[in-house]
Amino acid sequence: MHASKGRKIGWVSAAAIVVANMIGTGVFTSLGLQIEKIDSVWSVLLLWVLGGLIALMGAFSYAELGTRLPKSGGEYNFLYHIYHPFLGYLAGWVSLTVGFAASVALAAMAMGQYAQDFLPVSPEFLAVGVIVLISLAHSFSIRQSSNFQNGATAVKLLLMLVFIVACFVLPAPEGTALSEASLELEIGTSAFMVGLVYVTYSFSGWNAAAYIVEEIRTPAVNLPKALILGTLVVSLLYVLLQAGFLYQASVQQLDGQIEVGKIVAHILFGSTGGQLISLFISMFLISSISANIWVGPRVVRAMADDFTIWRFFAKDNLSGVPVRAVWMQAGISLFMVLSSPFDRVFLYSGFVLQLFTTLAVAGLLWVRWRDGKVGYSSPGYPWVQIIFLAISVWVIAVLIHDQPGESLMGVANLLVGAISYWWSRRYKA
Repeated sequence: MHASKGRKIGWVSAAAIVVANMIGTGVFTSLGLQIEKIDSVWSVLLLWVLGGLIALMGAFSYAELGTRLPKSGGEYNFLYHIYHPFLGYLAGWVSLTVGFAASVALAAMAMGQYAQDFLPVSPEFLAVGVIVLISLAHSFSIRQSSNFQNGATAVKLLLMLVFIVACFVLPAPEGTALSEASLELEIGTSAFMVGLVYVTYSFSGWNAAAYIVEEIRTPAVNLPKALILGTLVVSLLYVLLQAGFLYQASVQQLDGQIEVGKIVAHILFGSTGGQLISLFISMFLISSISANIWVGPRVVRAMADDFTIWRFFAKDNLSGVPVRAVWMQAGISLFMVLSSPFDRVFLYSGFVLQLFTTLAVAGLLWVRWRDGKVGYSSPGYPWVQIIFLAISVWVIAVLIHDQPGESLMGVANLLVGAISYWWSRRYKA
């Protein structure tokens, strides 16, 4: 038994992991990429409302799946037991190589860009440094990881609240995106659906607590609470923050820009204040990097229970931390930082993650039909799941059509994962 299976964290720490995983790179970066493709400002804001509803529907579904199948690993655990070990393995492979490693890389890349205001070093150097240092911080004990994460998440929430209040309290300049927005909507267009990919990736992390079920006390009660409350809090903050950005900045200022938070900070607080906010946003992103570095290696541990080839990386230290998995994930993140542009990693990650989240939610329909209602039940079943699946399939189809390069990268990743599965079967205990 792993040392961590003593269930050492409560719902507050589990919810902090959800919040920290959700509030990351996308909230300060993807708005400019959406504005670049979509002319209707209200459609862009609608994307964020829709993203929150989709995340909440997913949280309802994962809360039931996690209480029915109370083992760490997230989609790996769900798909392994609902469908077949092969699909579970691919889900674990994707979680490791895309879900967490890419999230770490994206947050570190964004942090490097924001930190340029006050640190005259290359963004890549900063990104590499922060990944290494935070991986080191998570290499010792679960208690240390929990304390670090709770503190970092509290700072993150405080910063978001300050930013939101400032956006709506301080006077807005003329010609801002919201003040000049028409009521015309662009719903269902290819640009809208690609924009939804950016949003769904920004909301990714609502399922984070499902990856550490075995480290949560009384998961039948605390897992649904952590997933749902964490998702609700973040969804509300996200919509308010994006509305605040659109209230303060013009379309021309935001169009195609990644450093949206920095742009709005300069509008609100001037050059010096903007630099200070950039510092805070960099600290904010550290919490996201930390949360993903903590949770991701637990997928490797779950896979090692079924596939011997992963046991070398899943070995715990005396404090119950899978240190080798922490550093393997760090290596993958560093490779992405040094080899891929930001937007390509964003879309490629969104495509692959959407695919396996869709399979997991579809699995709940099968499990409920097979076993009936047991324990915690998802609100709105089965319509919540059907709506979630319809939107997810639509997003995947649009991505394949409009972003074939990134979609092919995702397929290539799955092929490598399939080869890895075949290889691991040769060494299965």
